[in-house]
Amino acid sequence: MIDTLTVESFKSLESVTVELGNVNVFIGANGSGKSNLLEALGVLSAAANGRVDDEALLYRGVRPGVPKLYKTSFPSRKRQPAHISFAARNSQAQYKVSLHNPLTDPKPAWRFKTELWQKGNEKLVGSSPALRKKANPEQGLAALKAVECNENDPALQLLRELQGYQIFAPTTPVLRGIANEPQPRKPVGLSGGQLPGALGELFLSRHKNPHAKQICSDAIGLIDWATSFLPVPAAMIPLSPAAAASQRVVRFTDRYMLPGRNVLSGYDASEGALVVLFLAVLAGHDLSPALCAVDNADHGLNPRLARALMGKLCDWYLNAPQQRQILLTTHNPLVLDGLPLQDDRVRLFTVSRTNTGRTAVRRVEVDEALLAKAEEGWTLSRLWVMGHLGGVPDV
Repeated sequence: MIDTLTVESFKSLESVTVELGNVNVFIGANGSGKSNLLEALGVLSAAANGRVDDEALLYRGVRPGVPKLYKTSFPSRKRQPAHISFAARNSQAQYKVSLHNPLTDPKPAWRFKTELWQKGNEKLVGSSPALRKKANPEQGLAALKAVECNENDPALQLLRELQGYQIFAPTTPVLRGIANEPQPRKPVGLSGGQLPGALGELFLSRHKNPHAKQICSDAIGLIDWATSFLPVPAAMIPLSPAAAASQRVVRFTDRYMLPGRNVLSGYDASEGALVVLFLAVLAGHDLSPALCAVDNADHGLNPRLARALMGKLCDWYLNAPQQRQILLTTHNPLVLDGLPLQDDRVRLFTVSRTNTGRTAVRRVEVDEALLAKAEEGWTLSRLWVMGHLGGVPDV
């Protein structure tokens, strides 16, 4: 798991360090830099896998960008940065890289300027421009060195967590099956296009996996209008001929309708129900990445459902049989009220722009002042909306 993420000279993140927990929620105004932070980790993920180009970035859910847009360019700086830098650390290992691509004649792939992969005080990979003269500058050395490491090596575990990182952004047309999945990565697709199949796999695993069984039970409890959900072949569901259906769909049973007329698919169900199932799969599927992010995690959710789902999501991640880590962005205030912030593994951050436009990230910690507000009846959602936590637009 990553304890510390550091980003330098990437978009609005001139110099940002974040101390992460298992569940990390980022709130802030539109354009404050929340997505930039998720994408910075995506660039680091591509570097850890050995190559940073458009294909590698899209594979991780990162929007590709030219050097003029990727490199910080605040006019107050005397010298504009020549490269962008990223680092991820925990108590046992770290991986750090700086990447270069010229502004005037950008190349398809970013070049590795420096790279450091370290276990404790032991340097596994340490490269600088002088040492890379005979090496391919577009190829990371840590990814090559990894083949020599023992499977239980903590440095290898950190590198693999970074390599497997994905940014998910579920969208309603893709979840419904009426639009194609742009990046069909296991288990569920970055936009949710593989939800029926992944849900079926989670559903089957509940017989031998108590954690998966609990997640399935919690999920149906969150969808209050349905008595059950089940992935089935599309031919078993009444669908309009105009609906583009995949081979498998999610079948819901509506508790209020007459038997025989109470079955509907994800095409007809509420988008909130599909998001609940998407996050359930992400938390419980065996093939879900150990490290991931969900941008706009409150997509399509009623405020009360967002609060309840966030509480369950924290339970799912904190009680997982294997340690997992997730980063979430949200604009829904009620999400905050579902966070058990007394548990240090759950962390809330406000993201804002300074008066010079630089992104600043601040952790909201449970201290005496916050507890005093709680005693007076203030919820986290109210504190945020009223501006007491920061991370609100100046409009």
